Order: sequence, then structure tokens, then C-alpha cells
Amino acid sequence: MINESGLIVTFDDIRAADERLDNPRVVKQTPIDRSTSLEQTTGAESVVLKLEHLQWTGSFKTRGAYNKISTLPDQQEVSGVVAASAGNHAQGVAFAATTLGVDSTIVMPKTAPQAKIEATREYGAEVELVGQDFRAAQQHAQSLVSDPDVYLIHAYDDPEIIAGQGTLGVEMHDNCPTADTIIVPIGGGGLISGISIAFDALSPETRIVGVQAEGAATVPDSLNKGAPVTADSVDTIADGIATGGISDLTLSAIQEHVDEVVTVSDDQISEAVLLLMERAKQVVEGAGAASVAALQSDELDVSGETVMPLLCGGNLDMTMLRTVLIHTLSRRRQLLRLRVHIEDRPGTMAELSDVIGHHDANIQTVRHDRAVDGLDVGEAYLVFQIETSGADHAAGIVESIEQCGYDVEVTTTNSLAWSGSPVVSCSTDSGVLERRPRFLGIDTAVLVSLRDVTSR
Repeated sequence: MINESGLIVTFDDIRAADERLDNPRVVKQTPIDRSTSLEQTTGAESVVLKLEHLQWTGSFKTRGAYNKISTLPDQQEVSGVVAASAGNHAQGVAFAATTLGVDSTIVMPKTAPQAKIEATREYGAEVELVGQDFRAAQQHAQSLVSDPDVYLIHAYDDPEIIAGQGTLGVEMHDNCPTADTIIVPIGGGGLISGISIAFDALSPETRIVGVQAEGAATVPDSLNKGAPVTADSVDTIADGIATGGISDLTLSAIQEHVDEVVTVSDDQISEAVLLLMERAKQVVEGAGAASVAALQSDELDVSGETVMPLLCGGNLDMTMLRTVLIHTLSRRRQLLRLRVHIEDRPGTMAELSDVIGHHDANIQTVRHDRAVDGLDVGEAYLVFQIETSGADHAAGIVESIEQCGYDVEVTTTNSLAWSGSPVVSCSTDSGVLERRPRFLGIDTAVLVSLRDVTSR
């Protein structure tokens, strides 16, 4: 990474950042965990998960933020710092600034998860909600930096931020010096820039793979064109990597140090979130699960390799978690909606309930629809929402209902998550109207039990 002034970010810069961060109250060593389940499904010799989502504030972002703020000129004269973020950088800057005794103002999109907004305030920052995406928040943040003693802490386009994130690369190498491949999520590119620079110095033979969400992917086009490309809009559940663009600085690092960049769909990310909960007992956000989504995809061949996917964030909003769970269970046909065409007569609901019960499936809700276009007098639909053990179980239930002489329509799409319910508006503590879908007939006990796990 070179400009007219010489090297911008070097391994020595990362080592210096590592010394500044040598305080377990600021950055702690996060554990690793071997996943035999992922080894079996991918053919890898060893899959070692790096659990950075267990870091203070729930992500790696404190590393870069603390390194940047601690290197600002004349700490006594710094009157404040400003940052823009959809969530994780916000919390990292707030935590680092408060730890260093500096005031912070964080600009977040109005669409940022409420849990991340509240956490940022709890870490000591003043939060302003502006715009619908990261770029709008970033523009407003830049307008706040008029005082020469107020500094903008960019999420990724800064050498000190990159050096701070690079300390995670040093730690990953220490954890697993024999890694053949590491997989790192990419938003703006600061994380993979720092990690790849560290690995280039410590283990240049290790393959560095970056992963982006399809709905926010700009790196492939940027690499093809040789210049940063900005997306007109982003659409992904992985809000932690939904920056919609990279910088010249991070693009140059990716070009020089990263071997491959792949993209994954939201379906793949959702599946990875649930898989990590089921098999690894780890609760991670979409951005954090993107590395496992890439590992599970057909884009990477890791046969016989030692692979380290980075779980970079764990700040999963409860509403998003519920959406991911319902969507993924629906795709697996473990959560199923059946619309059965019936003659509207007494006993039909009991008969169909007996058929479903005979298969040991659990009926969550049932609805009787008579006022539907196309139905003749005396006809109706019974709509069952049921839990199954999977696709084979679901197919057996449908077959049995059809054998009883009924027409069955199966729904396994996202419409199941909303159950036809309206989107409602509710006021939040910040006074901003937040639009939330109303879920009906969903047992949320498991979500409540996870609240403490996902709090940082």
C-alpha cells in the first residue's frame, strides 16, 4: 500500500497498534473453536472458528477505533470525535472514546437496529439518527467536523484504523499458524486490509479469501475496474458489512494481499447464522456468519485444508434474529404453512388436525378462511402453520392430507414470517418512528432465552 509519501500501512504499524491495545480491558484475546460439523460438510481437514464476536462491544471494531483515537495529536486538546456507522463501528468508537476520556458523537442511519443504537448510547456516545443508509450518515458526520479539535473517525478509510484491525490478523496467526485458508467478511475493507497485511508478513503462503453479501457487493466490480465502485443501494441482512463501497486505500490492500473475493446470498447467510447456533452454539450477526456462508458455498474448495473462518460480529438484533430463524426454518420446511381446500362442514378441522397429529407434527396456528375470491358457497380454506422435522416429514404430511381427498397448497416463503400481518409503527425512546412487522402465532421463547447471549 504505497503513495507518494511511502508505505501507508506496514506490519510495523500493526505491531505498534498491538502494543497500544495490550490491555484486556480494551481488547481481549478471543477464543477459537474447532467445528467437526463444518469439517464433515466441507471436506476440510480442520475448521477453526475465530470467535471475535465475543470481543468487547461484540465485534472487532474497538481495535481500530482505539488505535486511531490513541494516536490523535495532543490528546489533551482533543475536544471530541465523530463517526458514522450502522452499528458496530459506532459501538467501537463510543467504547474507545469513553475509555480514553474523549467525547464522541455517532451518526447512525435511521434504519440501524435499535439494539445497536441503544448499546452505542450506553457506551457513552451522543447518537444522531440521520438518513436511511450509511452514506447519508457519513455525509452528515463529515459536516460536524468543523472545529479543528474534533476528529472524524472513519470506519475503514484510515491507516490507523487498518493497523488496529490488523492486530486481529496477528492474533489469528498466533491461534492457528498452520492455516491454509482464512475467510474474512468485507464491508468497507478495513478489516481484511489489516488482516491480509499481517498474514502477508507472518504467513504469505496462507490463502486470504474475502466475502461480501450479494446485496452490498462492490469489491468484485472494483477489482475489475481498478477503482472503487459505489453501489446505488444496498439490500442485505448483513448490515455490518453493508457499507456500499470501499476506498482507494482498502482497494489497494485487497489488490495486493487478498487472493480471492466471493459473494454469498442472504439465504446462505441466514442458513449460516442458524447453523452456527445449532452446531457451534454461537450467536452471530449476518456479517459475522458471512465467512461460514462462503465456506459452505460452492465458491470455495477447502478439501483437506485447515481453514479459519472469522466470526467478526455478534450484535444480532432480536427482530432480525426472529426473521432469520423463521426464514431459514421455512426454507428447510421445518416451519410450514398449508392451505387446505375444504367443504365447510363440522368435523373437518378435527379430521385434518388428526392427520397432522398422526405424523407427530406440531400445529402452531390454524385459520378458517371463508371470505376468499373464487370460493363457492359452502367452501372454505383451512390454513395450518405447523412445525416439522424437515422436508421429508413435511412431504409425508402433505401426501396424507391429499390421500384424504383434499387439495393442499404449500407455502414455505418469507410470507410465512409475516403471516399476512400489517407493518405497524411504534415510537422508540429516541422519538423516531420505527416500522416493525407484527408476528402472529410464533413461539418466541427461544428468542427471549438468547437475549443475554447476544448482549454485549
